[in-house]
Amino acid sequence: MEQANIKNVDKAINAWIKSSDDNYDEMLDFFKINRNNWALFIGHLCLEKLLKAYYIKVNHKHSQNLHNLIRVAELSHLELTNEQRNDFAMITTFNISARYDDFKQNFYNKCTSEFTDKWVEKIKAHRLWIKELIK
Repeated sequence: MEQANIKNVDKAINAWIKSSDDNYDEMLDFFKINRNNWALFIGHLCLEKLLKAYYIKVNHKHSQNLHNLIRVAELSHLELTNEQRNDFAMITTFNISARYDDFKQNFYNKCTSEFTDKWVEKIKAHRLWIKELIK
């Protein structure tokens, strides 16, 4: 389905960035109180929203309703390294795993402090990289 052109691109980009920044703070808050599964879920949203802001910058259209970080990056004509592609594939699973009952308990068990710390740091690094691309 063809997405509509955006009349005010800067306003749309800034709205996605603002929402992403709020999610970033929420991710850190959840991580501080050891709600690791929710920290990673929100971390996924943080990156998804930044990628959608970048999509708008490049395409001047609203992004499709996608949650797959790799797919949003591809639709934005963003070249990913193998490491970025692997990280985005894993981070995308945080969205599904935290959301659906079939996966929740397995994901909760996986979200040790060490695992979550590793992925929070990766999310932070990817966030900074995407924000630089949007400037």
